Amino acid sequence: MSDIDPLARTAVAPDGTPPLLAETFDADRVTEIRHAVAARSEATGLQGARLDDFVLAVNELMTNAVRHGGGQGWLRLWSTGGTLYCLVSDTGAGIGTERLDDRRRPLPEIAGGWGLWLARQLSDEMLVDSGPAGTTVRISAHLDAAGSERPTG
Repeated sequence: MSDIDPLARTAVAPDGTPPLLAETFDADRVTEIRHAVAARSEATGLQGARLDDFVLAVNELMTNAVRHGGGQGWLRLWSTGGTLYCLVSDTGAGIGTERLDDRRRPLPEIAGGWGLWLARQLSDEMLVDSGPAGTTVRISAHLDAAGSERPTG
């Protein structure tokens, strides 16, 4: 087991794997980086609905960073051990524990609040580290499940 915190802002991957993509972003770069994430994710073997789901989840995380996390953030994308990971960090004021612990689907009539819920639903795993210095979210997609339904459980 590595001593590197997988959610640390400086860590690209817990095992030191080089990134497929490492970018800073603001509102003007979200679309560009979403396309780059899609291309690199597809090149790793993610495809079909699983690719679309993963890219949408990443888009939601970047959008949250821009809207709620200080207007900008940074993204790291890597693949290791048959899993594709994306880490999105920002320097916002953080997300409250009550909000992070709430796993319920947002009410349809509510315009906001869907980003984290969607990211959690559309990825195989989601880890969140949030505090007054910012938020880091890591999502993953198992590559061996590409072309099949997301694992349940």
